[in-house]
Amino acid sequence: MKKVERINVIMRYINNRAHFTISEIMREFDISRSTAMRDIREIESMGMPLVSEVGRDGGYFVMHNSVLPEVRFTDNEVKALFIAFMATRNLQLPYLKSRQSLTEKLLSLISEHQQDTLVLLNQILLFEGTNPHNPDILDLSDLPHPMLDKLIQTLLLDRYLSVTIEEEKGKQTYPIYLLQLYREKSHWHIEGFHLDNERKQILSVDQLTDVEPYPNKKRTSEQEILDKLKKQEDVINLVIELGPGAIAQFKKYHPKKVSISYTNPYHSTAVLKTFINVNKPEEVKEMTNWLMFLGEDIKIRQIPEKVLDVMKGRIGLLWP
Repeated sequence: MKKVERINVIMRYINNRAHFTISEIMREFDISRSTAMRDIREIESMGMPLVSEVGRDGGYFVMHNSVLPEVRFTDNEVKALFIAFMATRNLQLPYLKSRQSLTEKLLSLISEHQQDTLVLLNQILLFEGTNPHNPDILDLSDLPHPMLDKLIQTLLLDRYLSVTIEEEKGKQTYPIYLLQLYREKSHWHIEGFHLDNERKQILSVDQLTDVEPYPNKKRTSEQEILDKLKKQEDVINLVIELGPGAIAQFKKYHPKKVSISYTNPYHSTAVLKTFINVNKPEEVKEMTNWLMFLGEDIKIRQIPEKVLDVMKGRIGLLWP
């Protein structure tokens, strides 16, 4: 741990304790007595009001009604925060209003020179999804679905949820254990374990009309759910090898359930193994389109016949 990082951590460590000793600091951070003493003196010089106590049980304590010194950012840290905010504009993210207040506080903390640097960055950097005619960092366009905030607040308290979804046949309520909340193709989705039919299910947050903690006290435990999901894992029926060009395409877009394993230290070759449900025409169509999107830099080692037939048909239409 670097010195600056260690001192910041020590400051928070001692600020949360009524009393501490040099020996405790030495054990907690695995440093020598001389290093611990130097760090404490430096923390005192930064303005933290420490009071020392002499005697056998002596040590230090922080004066009451005192706070940590104000946070200071380096130039690179300010740029990193600003660019991170810029890169997430127009992405339908939750807590956009909090992001706006954070940005305003960040700007108020930095010098005029740093502010001028950020203005210049805002003018020359353009990210995917950013409106070039209105690239204001405080722009709150493309707000996420209004239920997203409630969903996140609820699942932070309880991952066993009762969700209500608007469907063609009307509103349907499902009891689920939330596995993941993820964003794909500019939309948010819930991946959950359906507690009634005991199957994995994908639900769109755009269809969500209500979410509440699941009231049933007789719940399937998390470990039981994971065990059931493991037993339900589908047999792999698609295996392909990817070259550099296909890997580049994969990084641009890939279905959520698909991942690759690199086969050399330079990440220039990889292998992909997954399952395609050939009984679902939409999944076959989607995966066929995606495999063709990967391009010619792939070697197919295993593929379902139905998918291969669809691919051959597509190629036949392109080159009769």
